[in-house]
Amino acid sequence: MGILQLLFGKKKHADPEKRVKVHHGKKIYIAADHAGFELKEKIKEWLNHHKIQYEDLGNKVFDAHDDYPDFAEKLAKRVVKEKTSGILVCGTGIGMCIAANKVKGARAADPISFKEIRLAREHNDANIICISGWFNSFHYSTRLLERFLQTKFSHEPRHVRRLEKIKRIEHNN
Repeated sequence: MGILQLLFGKKKHADPEKRVKVHHGKKIYIAADHAGFELKEKIKEWLNHHKIQYEDLGNKVFDAHDDYPDFAEKLAKRVVKEKTSGILVCGTGIGMCIAANKVKGARAADPISFKEIRLAREHNDANIICISGWFNSFHYSTRLLERFLQTKFSHEPRHVRRLEKIKRIEHNN
């Protein structure tokens, strides 16, 4: 197996329309700061095209002086409360991921490969995907989103046990 297969997984030739249709049907949330604003707007068009219901939690207009923690917190709280999924976009994806994971029950992932996002969903029950507006193309971002939306938590006992341990950490801190 080559390095590209390790990073990105095996190439699939499935119909993209079918890949997206396996979404859980709940409304998802999306938000971005100034560094992710342009990509967020394109992702919203993609969500509309695939008839995926979403709510944009901001920023609604480009503001070069906004701060990513504001959007990460707002989105993470809604995702946890409504037991759904979220998409955060900032410059690197890292800041949004750090901020979102401060919210009890949020499990945000900042993947760089298709395999990582699949494993984040299957093993960690990630409920938020964080995407780089600087380093990911629109096409690559939507491929990551497809994988995020189509992959379900495995419910394997070892993964359930580990998530319970994370809940205990959240409760004790």
